Amino acid sequence: MTAYSWNPLIVAHTAAVLVALGLGTWLLMQRKGTVSHRWLGRLWIGLMAVVASSSFWIMRDGYSWIHGLSVFTLITLVSGWWLARRRRIALHRRNMLGLYFGALVVTGLFTLLPNRLIGQAAVNDWNALMATLN
Repeated sequence: MTAYSWNPLIVAHTAAVLVALGLGTWLLMQRKGTVSHRWLGRLWIGLMAVVASSSFWIMRDGYSWIHGLSVFTLITLVSGWWLARRRRIALHRRNMLGLYFGALVVTGLFTLLPNRLIGQAAVNDWNALMATLN
């Protein structure tokens, strides 16, 4: 039995996370300040806003530290965009790196815990894969 069941909102949240993770990695590796960086950066901000705001409807067991992180993420997204618009690039860079690693990578690792939907799916899928290979 999983802690959560897959529903359209969780699927959309997960898809937005995966696309944001890939796009964020791409943006970090590419040249900064280009037209494509700016447009893809806006797309990344939109994806992250979907991820953060959808968490309020996904979690059903009251408020937790994740909700605080979601609020912080939304505020930091606006701040990062504002810093870029004001050409405060060093602060913008730190802001976005912090979001990428804090809100995506570290928080993403928490989803692999055994009591979480993704963690259970990963363990069950891994066990099913190993069973078919034996």
